Amino acid sequence: MSARMLMNGVWAALILLVLCECMMLEAQLQVGFYSSSCSMAEFIVKQEVAKAFIKDIGVAAGLVRMHFHDCFVRGCDGSVLIDSTPSNTAEKDSPANNPSLRGFEVIDSAKARLESVCQGVVSCADIVAFAARDSVEITRGFGYAVPAGRRDGRISLASETRNLPSPAFNVDQLTQNFKNMGLTQEEMVTLSGAHTIGRSHCGSFSSRLYSFNSTTSQDPSLDPGYAAQLKQQCPQGSTDTSLGVPMNPASPAITDVGYYTDILANRGLFTSDQTLLTNPATVIQVIQNARSSLLWKSKFAFAMVKMGQIGILTSTAGEIRANCRVINS
Repeated sequence: MSARMLMNGVWAALILLVLCECMMLEAQLQVGFYSSSCSMAEFIVKQEVAKAFIKDIGVAAGLVRMHFHDCFVRGCDGSVLIDSTPSNTAEKDSPANNPSLRGFEVIDSAKARLESVCQGVVSCADIVAFAARDSVEITRGFGYAVPAGRRDGRISLASETRNLPSPAFNVDQLTQNFKNMGLTQEEMVTLSGAHTIGRSHCGSFSSRLYSFNSTTSQDPSLDPGYAAQLKQQCPQGSTDTSLGVPMNPASPAITDVGYYTDILANRGLFTSDQTLLTNPATVIQVIQNARSSLLWKSKFAFAMVKMGQIGILTSTAGEIRANCRVINS
């Protein structure tokens, strides 16, 4: 047996394992949950994602990130969608989400269409999960079955976004943060690959360029040529909050392993990206992912399904919001 055939067999076995584990995770939720109650639900969401993507390819990354930010705060309950009120600052208006989180109008459009055909049936939390999957798929990642049946939460607090990992986290902080959510270190490395699409505001990494620590202004782990490029795009002292750069300059709208090859070239944009080379176990995972797009995309699909199970509300818990921005009265 040739080495290539042997490796293909290994990848096939790993993919089969991933698929089997995905099926096991569906205990509380169900693939095809709306097949009887609202059969067009997933198709409608997919249509709205596609329409938005044609107008702005960056929205796909926003919707993937939205799902992540929803699940890491109070679980995958759609709480990230709730608007602030005079008496409460909601998650979406915390510094961790505003102004960087985007794609809310896509969820609104999908919800409006669904309410017109299946009133009070499809939860906002499930729409977010479907939209994230569709965004991965439309950017050439692997599509995957989304177990559904989540219900919507009624609480959204900006103060609770502290549960989100910071772009300044080191590998130990990242590992613990994901562990707190029931995710392994390998799943942390796998999900970090979502940074292969989208853009980042300069403020999320400018400290690596201009004020790294008391002895050096520029992060020595950052490739000097890349740092010079970033400084041109993000001038020191700029007050323009709209300035940003692609997370993966070579293919910012394609779900591929460019993120991992960038890290190996010391071109990870965030500290939380480049730190994956400071731990022997995560280094191995970065190298493996960089070498096999098939392997990483398979693991990413599984990890997205698992992440989508965090802190879910089912049965009679929570509600089905009529408007994703407002809790039912």
